[in-house]
Amino acid sequence: MFDHSSETFDVRRRKQPPTDLVSELLLGMRLNGLKYRRLRLAAPFGVRFGADAGRAQFHFVACGAAFLRGADGATQILGAGDAVLLPRGGAHDLVSAPDLPGRDVSTFEATVLCEAVSAISACPEETCRTKDALVFSGCMAFDLGGMQPLVALMPEIMRVDTLLDRQPEISPMLEAMEREVRTQRAGSAGILARLADVVSASIVRGWVECGCGEATGWVEALRDPRLSRVIGAMHRDPGRNWTVAELALEMGSSRSVFAERFLAVTGQTPLRYVAELRMRLAAEWIGRDRMPIDAAAQRLGYGSQAAFSRAFKRMTGRSPGAARGSAHVPAL
Repeated sequence: MFDHSSETFDVRRRKQPPTDLVSELLLGMRLNGLKYRRLRLAAPFGVRFGADAGRAQFHFVACGAAFLRGADGATQILGAGDAVLLPRGGAHDLVSAPDLPGRDVSTFEATVLCEAVSAISACPEETCRTKDALVFSGCMAFDLGGMQPLVALMPEIMRVDTLLDRQPEISPMLEAMEREVRTQRAGSAGILARLADVVSASIVRGWVECGCGEATGWVEALRDPRLSRVIGAMHRDPGRNWTVAELALEMGSSRSVFAERFLAVTGQTPLRYVAELRMRLAAEWIGRDRMPIDAAAQRLGYGSQAAFSRAFKRMTGRSPGAARGSAHVPAL
């Protein structure tokens, strides 16, 4: 039995990444806060961020307002209750007026509130007013696991207010952040850090579930039900000695049709994609999770540690031993 209502649902569903695959791949997402700052800013002010290369940056405005100015000089206003994530970080400023210069945030005198959280007051206590801007910012190590290619496709600035209609559960978290920033109760610093991590992850998930904006290529593969089955199989079993024929069977097509379609959509051959996936996973396991190199090699299907080490260095430009202790996943 087939009716128009089911047809409408199917068309809408095909326009979005398959929910089950997206959820599966998002299990590898990690947003680890490295340092957070609670800033009280009295106009005129200008604060520059971006010294931590390759790190994501999160800002939440609890009260007052600030202009967020990107590296290109473009500005957008952030009001009370607004939160933004800059997934690739980069140089940017929070200023009280678009034409004001920014001063590096690391040069302000800071008071340690707890591990990884400090407070900056950019106004003398006797002149601080209730209308001053109160901002909570976080510098984060952002790892999307198997979906790491998506980071390069994300917008420079991702605003939480674009997601509230679809994800109303974020609103109570923002309200809790506002209360914690304003009241500074015992334990507020730690609670704010955790809330910032969760809101940032929600922003990323919302962008993916909404179809990843204008991103194409790899995202198009997720939107293609048959290609998404192939990608899901690769991610579920990266250590398998995949052949093009086996991957084509997952898609339900001939080898030539599959290989041509995969290359056209992702810009990579299927086997190159598998090889890069393995090395991204290996870098995470060895560098971040401290997995023994021989264990990572075995898990990824290599017959010897030597063969794995050669493949790792060929793909990443460094040895597995050099990756030990590094939280940074190399771009491939």
